[in-house]
Amino acid sequence: MADIDIRHPHALPLAQAREAIERAAQGLSEKFGINYAWNGDAVDFQRSGLDGRIQLEPDELRVTAKLGFLLSAMKGPIESEIRRVLAERLGS
Repeated sequence: MADIDIRHPHALPLAQAREAIERAAQGLSEKFGINYAWNGDAVDFQRSGLDGRIQLEPDELRVTAKLGFLLSAMKGPIESEIRRVLAERLGS
């Protein structure tokens, strides 16, 4: 198993950051069949071979995930795509 732990700073108001995360989660759900649910200021997400959380803080977003055996081989590209989407949606 491989772990992902990404911290991304942001300067958005919490409501705007939350909206950006919701749009990203909806896109992942539609594209990859990922189930997600809000739990306070965090989004828990899951699908076969993947369990994770997006934690929203006032000035930072933290993405943590555990990748199963098959997805572990793709850790690098998955991390790169997460970072790209965070920069696009929340600024760098």
